[in-house]
Amino acid sequence: MTKPYKTEELLGPLNDIERKNAPEELYLEGDCSLLSEGLRVAIVGSRKASDAGVCRAQAFVKALVEHDITVVSGLAEGIDTVAHETAIALGGKTIAVLGTPLSQAYPAKNEDLLKLIKHDHLAISQFAEGTPAKRDNFPRRNRTMALISDATVIIEATENSGTRHQGWEAIRLGRLVYIMQNVVDDPALSWPKEMIGYGAQVLTRKDLPDVLYDIPSFTAGEVSAY
Repeated sequence: MTKPYKTEELLGPLNDIERKNAPEELYLEGDCSLLSEGLRVAIVGSRKASDAGVCRAQAFVKALVEHDITVVSGLAEGIDTVAHETAIALGGKTIAVLGTPLSQAYPAKNEDLLKLIKHDHLAISQFAEGTPAKRDNFPRRNRTMALISDATVIIEATENSGTRHQGWEAIRLGRLVYIMQNVVDDPALSWPKEMIGYGAQVLTRKDLPDVLYDIPSFTAGEVSAY
């Protein structure tokens, strides 16, 4: 059975804001250096991804891989799966942050993908073996994903999407949050405009080159959380 690691042993000292919702322990399997080397950007979005959303996710992941940035996502169906699979296919690195114990893939059809990530990349869970799968595990997972990521990119999401949890947590932590223009322009959604009011930034494909240079300069400076 995989032993847990103290979160602050893995990530270094946390400030008071980071510590508030951080799990005390994390279970890891794979390349642990991905938590300490280079930059990490979370790609998140709808489980029922549109064709356009898939294309946007693939384009952003390609840009991240070309800049040696590790792609973080949650192994869920839809955008998460696209993010992991694209990073792997392009020879990049990816981290899966699970809402289940390390031995359990959710959805079950991602079992082979999880095995590959654990072997060649990194899988992380805050849930010990035997922990039952519960709905509130996944917002907690999103908080942890925001904690380990230097920035979060929201590709697409509905009004009640769990993706919102990660966006708000990343903002609370003072991390960069980018929301794709198509999400912001959707009249059925109210949360993107609220997030923008708290510092989230609108992202289009043409912004990609500038964004990829902004992230390292932002993380190198002093960051104050909202």
